[in-house]
Amino acid sequence: MIDAAVGFQCPECVAEGRKSVRTARTMYGGKVRERADVTLALIAVNAVVFLLTAASGAGVATGNGRSSVYDNFALIPALVAHGDWYRLVSSMFLHYGILHIGFNMWALYVIGTPLEGMLGRSRFAALYFLSGIGGSILSFSTGQVLTPAAGASGAIFGIFGAFFVILRRRNLETGGILGLIVINLVLSFTFANIDWRGHVGGLVTGAAVGAVFAYAPSGPSRDRVQAAGCAVIALILAAMGAVGAAHVRSECPAVQTFTFPGGTVYQCTSAP
Repeated sequence: MIDAAVGFQCPECVAEGRKSVRTARTMYGGKVRERADVTLALIAVNAVVFLLTAASGAGVATGNGRSSVYDNFALIPALVAHGDWYRLVSSMFLHYGILHIGFNMWALYVIGTPLEGMLGRSRFAALYFLSGIGGSILSFSTGQVLTPAAGASGAIFGIFGAFFVILRRRNLETGGILGLIVINLVLSFTFANIDWRGHVGGLVTGAAVGAVFAYAPSGPSRDRVQAAGCAVIALILAAMGAVGAAHVRSECPAVQTFTFPGGTVYQCTSAP
């Protein structure tokens, strides 16, 4: 028997009663959670990877120095186009220095926490990874073929874009998030060594995913509409990736890797 407010209840009765209790849902269909578990988990993974990168030789302040983690997981367009597709995702967890990861994780916590509360865990995770991949695809498709890139910035800009769209949909104040987007875009195009392509790609993708979640009609079909919308975005990204890979391979038919004590060097060669 199970203690109740008055007397006892049989376990079977309690189990049957729980079946009839509806699960609390967020405004966009996700399950209500007390904590932003996905946001906290992403921050933890990024922090652990940063420590591993530093331990493997990268400088903590700027990311300078040789690191096997950068060699194996950073976004290098020529390597992606020739089969290392995993770099589209793995590069999202690498950062060049403490300021780089510090700002990204601060933004993820400040904006990601309330946004995950609105969307729920699975929708927020879909937003984060689709945005990050969208940024990676634009970066590798149009960037320098042998220049490495890394960072969660594409996913962070995607969160910015989705948050803006959702606030507009709810007729709420958007001045703060719009100002944050504009300032960071200006910085992206102003300073050297900032991958503006990843930022723009993530922003556009995140806004599209946010629109799918925000404008899907409420009701029993909402989950299916949202899933279908995300699937369409994923297919578009895959098509863009295929086109981008063809473009990169035309510029770099084959890649040779040279490893020295001071680092790894890549060189484009004609196809064998």
